[in-house]
Amino acid sequence: MRILVVEDDEKIASFVKKGLQEESYSVDVTENGYEAIYMIETNHYDIVLLDLMIQGLNGMDVCKNIRAKNIAVPIIMLTARDELKDKIKGLDMGANDYLTKPFAFEELLARIRVKLRSPSTTSSTITIADLTIDTARREVKRANKKISLTAKEYALLEFLARNSKKLLTETIIKENLSDMTQGSMSNIINVYIYRLRNKIDKDYTLKLIHTVRGLGYILSDEDV
Repeated sequence: MRILVVEDDEKIASFVKKGLQEESYSVDVTENGYEAIYMIETNHYDIVLLDLMIQGLNGMDVCKNIRAKNIAVPIIMLTARDELKDKIKGLDMGANDYLTKPFAFEELLARIRVKLRSPSTTSSTITIADLTIDTARREVKRANKKISLTAKEYALLEFLARNSKKLLTETIIKENLSDMTQGSMSNIINVYIYRLRNKIDKDYTLKLIHTVRGLGYILSDEDV
């Protein structure tokens, strides 16, 4: 799952990003409303966490602009404004939920899970052969056996699964998984593919993670 955090308070943005990454979400951050609109138009996000008081264009206008473009991504507004009229205005502009600062991080996670389970979003379960990924719970099973993954391993697996049978280059993976650009290893993608294979494929006859030499990787239940 990929989340965009639109927040100009550096401490709050860092806190939210770190917490979400620990929960296996891929996170992008911007402090500017205009940049937020551009990022939402050019990338796929499963959730947008949108502060009201941001640079460039305020959160209300960002929300209004996104909805005017018929972009249906779930939006949770995060703001210090707790008056009823502000909440109503935010919902009228197209927000799906409204969380007042300061908030407990556990409550934010719960609200994100609710939005990911809502009928307006796609199914929370991805199935490829005997591999199942519950994206709402971030739970992975192969042949009904639960597999424990780190946050980066899970983020990479989910991205591969959401693009099943598509060739994904290292550049594409890094552009969509910001965590993979922060490591000091130049071969970080290859390292995590190796780790995933040990957990996902090693004990099974049917291999799902394939390498196309010199090009990239494919997650598929068919031979490549």
